[in-house]
Amino acid sequence: MDDETAEVPRPGDDDNYTAEELAAARADWSDFNLPRSTLSRNANPQPSPVPGRGFVPEADSSDLNDPSTLQTHADGAAATAPIPTPSFEEREWHRNIRDLEHRLLGAERSLTYREMALRMGVSTHAARKLWRALGFPNLDEDVKAFTEADAEALAQMVNLVRQGYLNQETAISLTRSVGQMTDRMVVWQIEALVEDKIANQELSDAEARSHVFETLPALIDPLHQLMGYAWRRQLSAALQRLTVRVESGLASLDRGREASGSEPSRDDAPLPLARAVGFADLVSYTSLSRQMNERTLAHMVQRFESKCAEIISIGGGRLVKTVGDEVLYNAETPEAGAEIALALSESIAADDVLPEARVSVVWGRVLSRMGDIYGPTVNLAARLTSLADPGTILVDSSTAEALEVSQDYLLVPQPPRLVRGFGEVAPSMLLRAGRGGIAIDNS
Repeated sequence: MDDETAEVPRPGDDDNYTAEELAAARADWSDFNLPRSTLSRNANPQPSPVPGRGFVPEADSSDLNDPSTLQTHADGAAATAPIPTPSFEEREWHRNIRDLEHRLLGAERSLTYREMALRMGVSTHAARKLWRALGFPNLDEDVKAFTEADAEALAQMVNLVRQGYLNQETAISLTRSVGQMTDRMVVWQIEALVEDKIANQELSDAEARSHVFETLPALIDPLHQLMGYAWRRQLSAALQRLTVRVESGLASLDRGREASGSEPSRDDAPLPLARAVGFADLVSYTSLSRQMNERTLAHMVQRFESKCAEIISIGGGRLVKTVGDEVLYNAETPEAGAEIALALSESIAADDVLPEARVSVVWGRVLSRMGDIYGPTVNLAARLTSLADPGTILVDSSTAEALEVSQDYLLVPQPPRLVRGFGEVAPSMLLRAGRGGIAIDNS
């Protein structure tokens, strides 16, 4: 191993790492899954000190008895496979990755789990729980995978517990919310940038991803600023829903039930929030997706999601989630839920790229947890969506009664249907009585 401390020729000679670069590469736990170049003729192969973490993947056990695949130390002990010498381009790529990572993390990875936990003032077990809640995998105890910034950020949640603002379970839940939302966000952003490069610069997928890496440094600060601003704005909007509009929503729920002369006897009565819950589901999505190539399918899904998100936002609702060919939203009044449902159905029907959609909306109580909504109201809306004919909107009887007080809607009774989990349900088709509604752009 003497040559690890010796000076290694720079690029242009044998394209080897210097001793410092080799040590940095081996210490970098994240590894880089790039194509490996062949060994330089003059390079002295070295064993990887930690199998699976250096530049060489772990040897296949089926090859361990083949002398041609192993090196031998002076004492006769078998060594791991040699370390190939990266090309000049690969070394530049590695350096750029490390520079970008340092900028994102703010410091070098210098702490183990135990060292991070000591700085947070908690047990290693507690530190692991918070790290996993952010959405990251467990790591070995001796791996220096964490920065001082990691310890400082996670310590914020620990301090909130110690100050009595949160209990441990809530702190974990809040941390998980940040991890899950930001994970989806960064994947979404990177794929959007890749798609932009493919569409506008006619690059292959691999080329586009390389170009995105080169573009990212200029985007980090603007996106970071936008994310912080959007979080504050969204929290402000949530506070309005929490304090100002809850009472009006419950009043609307009671109004709809009083119109029918019924008591609040539905299974959702104990749930805290009154909401209009709606689904929009693309017709024949599965069969269409089998006929499309990757680009065409991606274009259709993106168009569907962006169109639905815009309509729901303009209508004052909230896009709860998208699952492939389906969106789930909620709104604070039955009228808002109905307007969004009508706009979704009309806009999708007018779109030449998208197939028709089945839509439903149900007014009732829901439970909101982990960014999602639950309860019989959600289940009934999902069932009605599957019963709706393409291009139509179905509502249940309670929702129909709440909407009939308005002259803006027509409710056409449909034959009673047996619905799993609800027994016999008498749905109505929702139609618009006249002009108006949410202004939408079908371009």
